[in-house]
Amino acid sequence: MTKRLPCASAPGPLEAYAGQFDDRLGTLAQRRGFREYLQGLLLPRDRHKTLTGLVGTEPVVGAQAPSVQRLQFFLSESPWDAEAVNARRLELTFAEPAMTPHEAGVRADLLPAARQAVHPGRAAAEGQGRSGLPHEAPACRGAGRRGA
Repeated sequence: MTKRLPCASAPGPLEAYAGQFDDRLGTLAQRRGFREYLQGLLLPRDRHKTLTGLVGTEPVVGAQAPSVQRLQFFLSESPWDAEAVNARRLELTFAEPAMTPHEAGVRADLLPAARQAVHPGRAAAEGQGRSGLPHEAPACRGAGRRGA
């Protein structure tokens, strides 16, 4: 078996969180892409729902930048297991005492079944996205596979 290459650290406490997903991401490029994606989501930027916004480049001019292309590949083409990453996210979320189920209930928006249970027509009428959360939009428009 080949030696696992170390990934460049994410800034500050983000590395401690991102590092907990490393066993779910098989390659160095996937681990890097995951850290860049998390960083883009958390940094104070005007546009978090576009690839160029996540990377912090100009919308049209920066679309061909290598950092934008890397993130686009990670999100749409790289063969990482989204179910395994989401399972780890839930595991970490419920490890926090404030987030664990208790007699008063649990945050239903964190449960995968709750997202599927929302009827699309009702959710749209209530101003919600597919997950049941208000104003959901795709993370990156047009970043899907070609021909899909």
